[in-house]
Amino acid sequence: MFLGQSCNQNPNTNNENSANMDDTAKKEHYTFELSDKVTRQKVTFKNRYGITLTGDLYLPKEQGNEPLQALAISGPFGAVKEQSSGLYANQMAERGFAVLAFDPSYTGESGGEPRAVASPDINTEDFSSAVDFLGIQKNIDRNKIGIIGICGFGGFALNATAIDKRVKAVATTSMYDMTRVISKDYNDATTLEQRTQILEQLGEQRWRDAEAGTFHAGAILNPEKLKGDEPQFVKEYHNYYRTPRGFHERSLNSTGAWNATNALSFMNMPILTYIKEISPRPILLIAGEKAHSRYFSEDIFKNASEPKELMIIPNAIHVDLYDKVNVIPFDKLETFFKENLK
Repeated sequence: MFLGQSCNQNPNTNNENSANMDDTAKKEHYTFELSDKVTRQKVTFKNRYGITLTGDLYLPKEQGNEPLQALAISGPFGAVKEQSSGLYANQMAERGFAVLAFDPSYTGESGGEPRAVASPDINTEDFSSAVDFLGIQKNIDRNKIGIIGICGFGGFALNATAIDKRVKAVATTSMYDMTRVISKDYNDATTLEQRTQILEQLGEQRWRDAEAGTFHAGAILNPEKLKGDEPQFVKEYHNYYRTPRGFHERSLNSTGAWNATNALSFMNMPILTYIKEISPRPILLIAGEKAHSRYFSEDIFKNASEPKELMIIPNAIHVDLYDKVNVIPFDKLETFFKENLK
């Protein structure tokens, strides 16, 4: 699902059916309604590699005289700020936080060339650059900043918190460790022989890219139509990204593909090696009871040091925590951050 082969694809083809999406692309849209208690402003900021990131800054309309507690939010992996991260930001701003939802490097409205690339290092840095931005705002207390990572950016959020001591608390929902799932597949099923074969294929793809002078796209992440025999969790992704519920024209998960060699840097860079160094800052891990990804959160909970908390949402699947406001425990997130951003 994440590696993607591209032998028969055209260079830089990251949209499967852009013609069918013209009506959507003509106007800006979000997959949720902005709260009447919140303002939203588009902002830009640079990360340590000089890439300009674009985000939406959500603020409560009613503010006191004290600087605000703040949150940086991103995810899922391959999504954009107009989807889940913006929905979370909207909800948390209603609860009194200043919240920055941003597009990661090389995706969405953020900069970086080539497009449709992810990096364990750069995507971790994206979170720290978001903290930079929040911490220099006059209405924000730079000593009271936390981060939330959704799905694949849950792993990057934890990784950023381990290295960035300015982050006072971190929460994840439907967390994925992208380096683990890309290098080992689900439930660590990849054998050494399979891993070797994948790396050989990626090497061959590099030759094709070098010869063409461009980067080929990998497999479409979520085809417009399913065959019907896909795993249940793939159908669940489709039900979010390929329907009006969560579709966005700039989201790779809705219309596109990662570059065919995107997996390379994930194959030997385990991002959560230093998970214990988040302590004594608190971790909140939230996962659905019936989510295919639940084991990622459970394993991190076992490996992390105190203080830590694992919250399992009864009957919830992975994508329920993307947008179902009656399922996502926003009251818990509010309490967690208000108590720990000190």
